[in-house]
Amino acid sequence: MSPLRGHGPFPSRAGVEDDAPMTGYGGRNAPFDRPTEVKTAVPERSADAAVSVDLSTSPSDSDALALVPEAYATANDLIPLHVHDGTLYIACVDPGDAAILSEVQVLSRHRVRAMAAPRAEIHEAIRQRYKVLPHVDEHVRAFTQRAGVEVVEDRTALQSINEQSPIVNVVNIIIAQGLRDRASDIHLEPQQTHLRVRFRIDGILTDALRLPRTMAASLASRIKVMANLDIVDRHRAQDGQIRHETEGRQVDIRVSTAETIWGEKVVLRLLDQGRTVLSLDQLGLEADGYGTMSRLLRSPFGMLVVSGPTGSGKTTTLYAAIKELDPISQNITTIEDPVEYTFENINQIQIRRVANLSFANGLRAILRQDPDVILVGEIRDTETAEIAVQSALTGHLVLSSIHSTDAAGVIQRFIEMGIEGFLVSSALIGVAAQRLVRRICGYCREPYEPAADERRLWLEYGTYDKTTFYHGRGCTHCAYTGFRGRVGVFEALPISDSLKRLISARASATEIRDQAVREGMTTLRKDAVQKVSADQTTLAEVIRCVWIN
Repeated sequence: MSPLRGHGPFPSRAGVEDDAPMTGYGGRNAPFDRPTEVKTAVPERSADAAVSVDLSTSPSDSDALALVPEAYATANDLIPLHVHDGTLYIACVDPGDAAILSEVQVLSRHRVRAMAAPRAEIHEAIRQRYKVLPHVDEHVRAFTQRAGVEVVEDRTALQSINEQSPIVNVVNIIIAQGLRDRASDIHLEPQQTHLRVRFRIDGILTDALRLPRTMAASLASRIKVMANLDIVDRHRAQDGQIRHETEGRQVDIRVSTAETIWGEKVVLRLLDQGRTVLSLDQLGLEADGYGTMSRLLRSPFGMLVVSGPTGSGKTTTLYAAIKELDPISQNITTIEDPVEYTFENINQIQIRRVANLSFANGLRAILRQDPDVILVGEIRDTETAEIAVQSALTGHLVLSSIHSTDAAGVIQRFIEMGIEGFLVSSALIGVAAQRLVRRICGYCREPYEPAADERRLWLEYGTYDKTTFYHGRGCTHCAYTGFRGRVGVFEALPISDSLKRLISARASATEIRDQAVREGMTTLRKDAVQKVSADQTTLAEVIRCVWIN
């Protein structure tokens, strides 16, 4: 027999236990719709029609995945599903390929039965289901079996630790799994009895695994060494940054530490440099909002501000706006904290507090660099607000973000910072307020009956008598949450002459909002309901993310 394609020795079952830490990700106890007919793996190609399988409703259990290495599954377009009565069930592109089936029999030491599935779905399932977290178990055992484990507090000693040591491997595995699961943040939280690891996926924190509490200090120290932080000082909150490569992907990681009663909590913000920056038309803007934003970005000067709470996608919108501009004929400069993604032909400046480079100081420096367009990551204080307004008034297009609940509230924030109303009205050309709501998973979308409060919302704000509402049933593609990805909800407010007069007269946010609606502005609530109309999200998600009582 020819050597096994994409694989070396037979896989070992060591380190894959029944209690593998897979909380919140489906796994061996997830329901599986077994087909009533399957195709037997035989050396010759069978003439029978292959039975197909829907991978969105047919999860893989950990026993099956342990029998076929990920590299082999990827190279040969197959995904293990489950083991039953000594038979391994798989999905593959060609269930009649006798050579592959024979190899899998030898590799798994099981009888094999195969069903057909599209290649694209198989590779998506491979990416979703081959978790690296179960491999943590073997490193945890290696860590706990060492006699007299002590936390190393000397930087030189920590840096000289073998790259295959348990602590190093556990950190690398957690980061790799976070990237695979599209996590934006990883939380390592010491508890009284264990170390809790959680991933923030699509804005929601989900338990990933539990580790022995004895590992907490060592893991924190390892991460602090990677971020060049002080490993001895566990009482002071520290911030740092790591440039890390995993599975061929470059990722920048923002590190934040803080002391809790059970030890140091560490939060990692993952900034995947390989991720594509969205364009303006991919954010979820409706036709009117997209037209407004595109028109405002063609302005030669003025200030365009994006608002929303933390985690609402403001930076993504600013980057999408940058993509609409021409960096060849314009001098575009940004000042950010941090620089999350890099652009070709654009000058990006990172805030450095140790060098006294703040938003305000950096903005002053940029103004001496002959800029056409300036992106200020966030307006946090009066000094930055004053310089940004003056920049917009002196012939520059300024893009920035600010924390506010809605578009009209942005104007009040500037007034509260001490900026005169006539200056705000002259500098500001537009505001976009936004939220992010989770998208219904396209693999498991199904009709459902909304709850009473959801019905009331639709009756009050719905634009027509919608009879069928959808949600996600939950499947392997969405980790059984019913949601996969997020979409923006927006209200885009161009500053008209009538609004300028109201701003100069220091009108209230309510008066400004009412006038904007009369002029045709689509509010956050209305745009959110339109997303429900288009079956992009659910009423419950709109209530959670957008509704303000």
